[in-house]
Amino acid sequence: MPKIKIKNEEIFETLIGEIENFPKYTSQIINLANQNAQGTRPSTVGQMSDLIQEFEGKKYEDWADWYKDKMPTAIDNATDKILDMIHKMRDAFEQIDRVLVRRWVCDLLLKKTFVGLRFQEGILEKIAELKGVDYRLAKPEEEAVGIDGFIGNTAVSIKPETYEIMNALNENIDVHIIYYVKHKDGITVEYDL
Repeated sequence: MPKIKIKNEEIFETLIGEIENFPKYTSQIINLANQNAQGTRPSTVGQMSDLIQEFEGKKYEDWADWYKDKMPTAIDNATDKILDMIHKMRDAFEQIDRVLVRRWVCDLLLKKTFVGLRFQEGILEKIAELKGVDYRLAKPEEEAVGIDGFIGNTAVSIKPETYEIMNALNENIDVHIIYYVKHKDGITVEYDL
């Protein structure tokens, strides 16, 4: 069975006829501003996957006309949200100097890396505090059998929530498992001890 690769540019040329070119870095900046402003969320521009299904035409030009008729203010509303964020980002850019960048790099490499790689201890400590017992991290020989630490006398393993579903290694860990989900502002922990 033949296998081919079609470049995105070829698909664009086939379906639309032209490729939009933007000045260097501008697309990345607009994309970042859009992520922060959420300018192209369904609440602003409609649920695009539903709209394209609703559209009965086949040509790009017909789609563009149909969408503009269906959602007459969407493009301007999205543009306004994104442009407002770009103005805010421009103000932020003016505050960036070597000192600020160095502080950011130190925060990432030192503080966030340390916390990110050692957050298991924070989980152990919090659960132990809630249960009114002590905790400790596992010793190397305990880690070798899947134990991350102890809450009181109970051996535990700390795994991401996806571990339960994906367990690609088919590990058999014969201890209580504490599941966590990382969020932007912290973690959610689920345990049964």
